[in-house]
Amino acid sequence: MSKGTLFILTGPSGAGKDTVLSRLKEINDNVFLSVSATTRQPREGENHGEHYYFIERDMFEDMITKGEFLEYAEYVGNYYGTPCAPVDKMLSEGKDVILKIEIVGAMKVKEQRPDAVSVFIVPPSFEVLESRLRKRGTDDEETIKKRLIRAKEEYLMAPEFDYIIINDSVESAVEELCAIIMAQRCRSDKRYVSV
Repeated sequence: MSKGTLFILTGPSGAGKDTVLSRLKEINDNVFLSVSATTRQPREGENHGEHYYFIERDMFEDMITKGEFLEYAEYVGNYYGTPCAPVDKMLSEGKDVILKIEIVGAMKVKEQRPDAVSVFIVPPSFEVLESRLRKRGTDDEETIKKRLIRAKEEYLMAPEFDYIIINDSVESAVEELCAIIMAQRCRSDKRYVSV
């Protein structure tokens, strides 16, 4: 059995990463979506261990000290990080793993794991992005402004990634992500067996 592929999915807040991944999970059962840890408070409908591991700041910092994260970053006043052990376990079992992480974390993973496939997802325009952030109803005006400023800065990093998906419709974005995953599974280093 060949090792799974590590995928990094990132993009600005409001680009639709969660929606795309939710749809992907419905149609692809060989993809493991890594669960990140965070110090932010849960939003309505989010469950510990399913959407995030919601932990206190002191505990998160203790885990950083112990080297228990593949990456971590501070974003808009909260920590986010990817625990190493579950990711490596799934990869060794031949499952593809998708990390949905912020840009800073994505760059750290790219440095540590150069074989990871990086995907940057964006909305079709900044107007659409602002509309999505407002419709979510989860952030106050100040946080929305910070997210929009940050999104413009992050977009400048898009050329650093292997692929860019423009999320103008969930269906087309999911199709493109599936195509990227399939292309990686068909690579000669994944399929070739010497005779």
